[in-house]
Amino acid sequence: MKSKGLLPTHYLLISILAMVALRFLFPVMKIIPSPWHLFGIAPLVLGVAINIIADKAFHEANTTVKPFEESTALITNGVFRVSRNPMYLGFVLILIGIAILVRALTPYVIIPIFAVLMDKIFIEVEERMLAEQFGVEWLEYEKKTRRWI
Repeated sequence: MKSKGLLPTHYLLISILAMVALRFLFPVMKIIPSPWHLFGIAPLVLGVAINIIADKAFHEANTTVKPFEESTALITNGVFRVSRNPMYLGFVLILIGIAILVRALTPYVIIPIFAVLMDKIFIEVEERMLAEQFGVEWLEYEKKTRRWI
């Protein structure tokens, strides 16, 4: 099945833009003083690294990274031992890093909205497809590995 509409990366970009817009339009209060906001670099870099590692695992397994396309392999090693959805986890870490960097309170409202959207629009459907395709192998993996972390 081919994906139609917005991809997770589009939602990430929209979320980043919304966070920056909220920071400037409705900053409410600065909650992290300078230079402590620079600690936001850590989750940002970690999120990017997790995504790169997970993407590489998809390519090494010769399976698709695109949502709603049929997978040819079930990846359960590397970052997939910690999370069944490390790329979405990486996206959330990127948003947390940006929220810390911009220092205002209002951008944090975007993070749970993003996580819920990823869960409902992508993760639930993708995991249902994997369960249908990989059966018992998926069920064993699902039992021992959490959806997010």
